[in-house]
This record gives sequence, C-alpha cells and structure tokens, in this order.
Amino acid sequence: QVQLVESGGGLVQAGGSLRLSCAASKRTFSSYVMGWFRQAPGKERDFVATISRGGANSYYADSVKGRFTIARDNAKNTVYLQMNSLKPEDTAIYYCAALSSSTLYVDPQAYRYWGQGTQVTVSS
Repeated sequence: QVQLVESGGGLVQAGGSLRLSCAASKRTFSSYVMGWFRQAPGKERDFVATISRGGANSYYADSVKGRFTIARDNAKNTVYLQMNSLKPEDTAIYYCAALSSSTLYVDPQAYRYWGQGTQVTVSS
C-alpha cells in the first residue's frame, strides 16, 4: 500500500509558475514509476507526465511539453511537477499516481495508487 499526498496547488495568473509536490509513504518509493494526471470539470482524467523509477527517463503529454518538468527525489520519497508558462487551459485538479513497474505508462488505468489531488487554477 502506498499513500500519496499532493501539495502546491493554488491560483496563479497566466504565464506564472507553480511547483506541485507528491509525498509517498512507502520506503520502497524508488521501485515505483510515478505519474501526474489532471482532470478538468466535466472531462476525463488526462495524462500529464511520467518518470521512471530512477528518474533518468520521463515522458510528457504534448500539451505540456516544454513547459512542465517532472522530477523525483527518491531520498525524500517525493515526486515534483514544475509548471511554467501556465495557461488557463491548465486549470484542473492534479493527481499523482504510482505504479509498480519498470515501464512508463500514460494510461491512468495502469496506475494502482492515487493521491487525493490538488487544485490548480490559472486565471487569464
């Protein structure tokens, strides 16, 4: 069982930045692929970014590529999402998720453990 707790969401103007954090309870955090997803009102949960267990590999949705950066600190059991050049269409609840795997996945159904989410609102 892995418990995930996101933080760092908030209200920001377009063009601004936020950094989300996701702290994991598991001491074997480094054995999990981590992902960030987001869900806007009335829409499905969409993939944002994922990172390999050691942090060497990552993959991004086209909509955030070049603006968002995923990173992890296995010593702190934490994964981050640095979000720059934010746009109003980035407004959503952001979730982190964990998957016990050596392969990166973009399908949210592949991830077993989820945090409660943190709201990000970007005003125009």
